Amino acid sequence: MPDIERYDMLVIGSGEAGKHLTWTLAQAGHRTAVVERKYVGGSCPNIACLPSKNVIRSAKAHWFARHGAEYGIETGTVSTNMKGVLARKRKMVEGEVKFHLYRFKATGADLIRGEARFVAPKTVEVQLNDGGRRTISGDRVFLDLGSRAAVPEIPGLSAAKPMTHVEALELDRLPEHVIVLGGGYVGLELAQALRRFGSAVTVIEHGRQIAGKEDPDVAQQLLEKLTSEGIEVLLETKVREVEGLSGKQIRIRAENHHGDQRIEGSDLLVAAGRAPITRGIGLEAAGVELDARGYIKVNERLETTAAGVWAMGDCAGSPQFTHVAFDDFRVVRDNLNGGNRTTRDRLIPFCMFTDPELARVGLNESEAKSRSIRYRLAKLPMAAVLRAVTLGETRGFVKILIDHRSDRILGFTALGVEASEMMAAVQTAMLGGLPYTVLRDAIFTHPTAAEGLNFLLASVPARAMQESA
Repeated sequence: MPDIERYDMLVIGSGEAGKHLTWTLAQAGHRTAVVERKYVGGSCPNIACLPSKNVIRSAKAHWFARHGAEYGIETGTVSTNMKGVLARKRKMVEGEVKFHLYRFKATGADLIRGEARFVAPKTVEVQLNDGGRRTISGDRVFLDLGSRAAVPEIPGLSAAKPMTHVEALELDRLPEHVIVLGGGYVGLELAQALRRFGSAVTVIEHGRQIAGKEDPDVAQQLLEKLTSEGIEVLLETKVREVEGLSGKQIRIRAENHHGDQRIEGSDLLVAAGRAPITRGIGLEAAGVELDARGYIKVNERLETTAAGVWAMGDCAGSPQFTHVAFDDFRVVRDNLNGGNRTTRDRLIPFCMFTDPELARVGLNESEAKSRSIRYRLAKLPMAAVLRAVTLGETRGFVKILIDHRSDRILGFTALGVEASEMMAAVQTAMLGGLPYTVLRDAIFTHPTAAEGLNFLLASVPARAMQESA
């Protein structure tokens, strides 16, 4: 084996968990190296969270321009310059990359650009991006390998060279008609943005509703909003075959309860979930085992089956959110310093940045019913939230689940403008174990979205009413 460069700490992947751990360990005086094959800082600042929200904001600006008259603003003809949208997004990404490069340098960590493959326990061979190889080992090794967009095995799909979110966020032209496979987070966010830019959009979803894990009333409101903007949504539709080439002409053969369907478009976007990046990098040589789905096996402390090796983020099967990956980092960091932190019972919030936003924390009704958990329900239309009224964006609603025997908050869902900000207040109360009455009786600034919680919680059914029903 070639000469081995030895480090105290070796991190594979510079995503959310990997980069924060690298910076922390290096600043603490450990000789630390991080290997990154492509995106410095990981997917979030380069090709996922931040770029997508940047593009969604451009689409919102286009929407405002077209609806200016509703706000007393006169505008002329409105059109989309996709090259300008792309330039704005790239400028933000370039700034993020510069920041990350600065942080790696400032903390004293060694950033190694290349592709790592394990050749022995805690030892990788790195094919450097600029040529050559290095063999590196770490006394402790941390895996932050990430995930990639999954492409279903549908006849003709791969040959059609469809876009994933990565290519969709690099468009410098306005597609004539985009067919989106998948009605989840990525599919719906990008479908709405592309429609607002001016593309015709068809969403194909194999399930009974879009946003499949949400309550039916949430999915229905989202569906009505998207269709009102001219997006065609085909539910319970199974794609059988794909023909053509994305960017030129696409023909899809599908079937649903109406029978065989033929859908034609110019571009194809696959938004059908994600798969871990764990194959082909020699994890077996490291003694790191995978589960049946291809994710790295970890315990509640994120330790793998190999001694002295941890895994974090998407590759470890954690919920696929940047904020969860950041918490994975905190779990590992604190335990390295003698703590006893775990991934058990984490209260994980999420938000889908459609317009309006969908934000949720804790249980929704569907989950509570499936677990036979009894609850009291309060629901309020966004039209009753004065912040939404002032903004002229009153579509949607908020609802909260309260334990039927106590005043404990079980879960909160908001579909509406600034929904994520309202959710943060509820999450804080849940983390503190506060009864819902604390929020009900709180003095929130007027007119903010959080103020709507006063009115929502004032309508929670009394416990006696619930138990006597």
